[in-house]
Amino acid sequence: MKEVIRQWLGTSGAVSGTSGRTRLTLFYSFAAIAILVAAVNTINVISAEEGGHSLAGPIVWEGSSWLSLLGFFWIPWMAWRWAPPSIRPRWKLLLHGPAALAFSVAHVGGFDLLRIFIYRMAGAHYALVGSFATQLQFEMRKDVLGYALFIGLFSLIDHLLRRPGDTLSEPSTFDIRDGARLTRVKMDEILAVTSAGNYVEFILADGRRLLMRAPLRSVEEELAPRGFVRTHRSWLVNAHKVTTLKPEGSGDYTVELGKQSVPLSRRFPDALAKLRAS
Repeated sequence: MKEVIRQWLGTSGAVSGTSGRTRLTLFYSFAAIAILVAAVNTINVISAEEGGHSLAGPIVWEGSSWLSLLGFFWIPWMAWRWAPPSIRPRWKLLLHGPAALAFSVAHVGGFDLLRIFIYRMAGAHYALVGSFATQLQFEMRKDVLGYALFIGLFSLIDHLLRRPGDTLSEPSTFDIRDGARLTRVKMDEILAVTSAGNYVEFILADGRRLLMRAPLRSVEEELAPRGFVRTHRSWLVNAHKVTTLKPEGSGDYTVELGKQSVPLSRRFPDALAKLRAS
């Protein structure tokens, strides 16, 4: 279990295609957020002192907020790992809505529990300002803004750490699901994908043909950023595996991927241009 958590957080290597750059992004992001938020909290404490308030209360309030935020830092981090701004298809970015809400709920609940504990240890009583829902409504505006800034910071640091020649961290494998059965294949093993009724059929380099219940359009949205091209209303091809483009007259072509032949319709001129350029 600990290993799986490490893999998802990006500190180990297999589940989500992590790298040394990802580990550095995690480290620098955590350090930057810890320092920046601590600075803001310190300013708030100084402002409270100048307003004539005792320092004890503001220190507990701001410190508990800082500790809770760092404790639940993993929520925006994991959401960014699962759905970075560059992800395709774009609808996957909707994940950030519930993730931002979960972050705010966790942050507010966390600092409330910390304050209750600290006050109790000091022999005092901490009273919530209004109901938890009212408090959450007030804090959520700041937390959602902070969440958005965190996502932007992760992306900026990752970009700054990317060396010339690095590519976006797209998974090198694809999961083909048929009911409860899952077959994980390498991207360079997939030659082409064709529609088959309510299913799509993946044609692999080793001769296997694997079915998955999904529309071809949704598969195209996932595979297009990884070099797959729509050549026909029923076909996708791996542009990196094309060996021959054979004209058939009237603007149509046959795309050969080793021994596998796939039609290229004249209705897809952009596909022909992409395959010629690849």
